[in-house]
Amino acid sequence: MITVDFSLFPTGPGNRVLDLGCGGGRHAFECYRRGADVVAFDQNENDLADVATMFAAMRDEGEAPAAAEAETVKGDALNMPFDDGAFDRVIAAEIFEHIPHDTAAMADLYRVLAPGGIAAVTVPSWLPERVCWALSEEYHTNEGGHVRIYTRAELEAKLKAIGFEIGPHHHAHALHTPFWWIKCAVGTANDDHPLAAAYHRLLVWDILQAPRATRVAERLLNPLIGKSVVVYLRKPTGKSAG
Repeated sequence: MITVDFSLFPTGPGNRVLDLGCGGGRHAFECYRRGADVVAFDQNENDLADVATMFAAMRDEGEAPAAAEAETVKGDALNMPFDDGAFDRVIAAEIFEHIPHDTAAMADLYRVLAPGGIAAVTVPSWLPERVCWALSEEYHTNEGGHVRIYTRAELEAKLKAIGFEIGPHHHAHALHTPFWWIKCAVGTANDDHPLAAAYHRLLVWDILQAPRATRVAERLLNPLIGKSVVVYLRKPTGKSAG
């Protein structure tokens, strides 16, 4: 499910987009459909292989403009193998909460974004995340798990200190929050628990069908219990590296 609002993150032909910590690639795929040249970047080779396969399938099926390009690159968010100012747009969706040296990764994001470029950064929202941590130690102590909980003010302060201009923000995925509370309560690996399984089926149905009632409910609930907060940023013109 897409977290970024593309009305606030305009992209299309002529834009070079980096999906930093792309995971399964959902944002990279959407940018590619819109005609941008996309680099899906991650350190997980298995995820990157799956993303590359989907890029190829999209090309074969004509799901992206013929002139658009898409590739995968493996590497470390603290030292990305890209030139300064290489990208017009950068998405960093749910990655900084995993990185002990988050400000170093933010600085490298700033470096590779072109002056005047836009970034979209998402992290778990404070309240839903705080409840998850309270319900389950396993949730945040597993290898590769979350190492911090951000308030939006803290996230924006760190990004502003790097040099970004802070833009609008919003919350997303309120209907996913109860699922994670349930998972934390019954065991994060207990996918067969009846309550967790039933709620998961509801989420899959909602994603596939997108009924108006749940869309309206989620919009109303997002400011209260949205699972993610999304902050939009601009790199000032006339600046290259942070």
